[in-house]
Amino acid sequence: IFDNKHTGYTMEHIRVGWEMLLTTVARTINEIETQILTRDAKGISQHQMNEFRSSFNHFDRKKNGAMDPDDLRACLISMGFDLGEAEFARIMNLIDPNNTGKVTFQSFISFMTRETADTDTADQVVASFRILAGDKPYILPEELRRELPPKQAEYCISSMPPYRGPPSVPGALDYVSFSTALYGESDL
Repeated sequence: IFDNKHTGYTMEHIRVGWEMLLTTVARTINEIETQILTRDAKGISQHQMNEFRSSFNHFDRKKNGAMDPDDLRACLISMGFDLGEAEFARIMNLIDPNNTGKVTFQSFISFMTRETADTDTADQVVASFRILAGDKPYILPEELRRELPPKQAEYCISSMPPYRGPPSVPGALDYVSFSTALYGESDL
């Protein structure tokens, strides 16, 4: 059937529309897969990825999937960055090294990941020590010496307070107190 009196669409219109739909779905799937790979490779949480996506979409005023430098500046200021001209130029060189004047979501994510990747939390450090300690609430100096480089091990041994909870183990160190004090969440 090539002629239908109930619609103005031809088979060619429907075929083109269908192909456009398939292309859009394929592009969307590719973008989502890229975001998942980026998130996993860069070690950011799904929550952070959602926050970055939300900020990017909000400041992408033209809704074309790319921010211009003014959009990026507004976005970064809203996220708490202190931007002078020199600092913004440095950031633009990182995000847009080819000076295209456009900031893609991928380059924005790469920048934001670099900016946030160096900020471990006390919980992350406690979790790391817990793994080293074999899920015990304390860690022993010999475990630190076995698992860490010598300088780091000696620093931890000399800085960690003794573990006071049950069970009482001679020489046990309190990695939880150490980690929270290290990140300013408590005092040793």
